[in-house]
Amino acid sequence: MSADNPTRCEGNALKHVCIIMDGNGRWAKKRFMPRFAGHKAGLSTVRKIVSSCVEQNLEVLTIFAFSSENW
Repeated sequence: MSADNPTRCEGNALKHVCIIMDGNGRWAKKRFMPRFAGHKAGLSTVRKIVSSCVEQNLEVLTIFAFSSENW
């Protein structure tokens, strides 16, 4: 199995995926971009993930995207 060609076993489909977004600001900083650019890139990725989850009929997707710890 590879990321480009995933395989699934029948009856063992994922039901719940949780994503904790972290590092968008660091991602932007490494690229000499403003912090907001990292958050914008993260949003773009989340949109792709949501579309993929809908296509795969995922029952539950949890996304933790904000933390007061960053203030």
